[in-house]
Amino acid sequence: MTESEFMSRVDTTLEQIEEILDEAESDLDYESNGGMMTVKCENGSQIIFTRQPPVKQLWVATRNGGFHFDHDGEQWLRDSDGAPLTEVLQAAFAEQAGEAFDFRGL
Repeated sequence: MTESEFMSRVDTTLEQIEEILDEAESDLDYESNGGMMTVKCENGSQIIFTRQPPVKQLWVATRNGGFHFDHDGEQWLRDSDGAPLTEVLQAAFAEQAGEAFDFRGL
């Protein structure tokens, strides 16, 4: 994957997450800027997404730790165990925001 393909995939993923949050009419606030997105939960915790071009990974920081995701051509998978980004996000948002979101399709 070229760097421009990687950047485009991350941008698309972050845009999809924004759409999911907007469509759910959630009270969560988020800021997105240049490959970084911060979601602020009502309890003061944050979920932070950052792109890492040198290693072509999407990094996600949650209250439970930081996770690195590689794209396999179809989806983002956690580098440590192959867990899909969709599952990790569903668990993180349920725990930190107390809300259920459907991230399938990312």
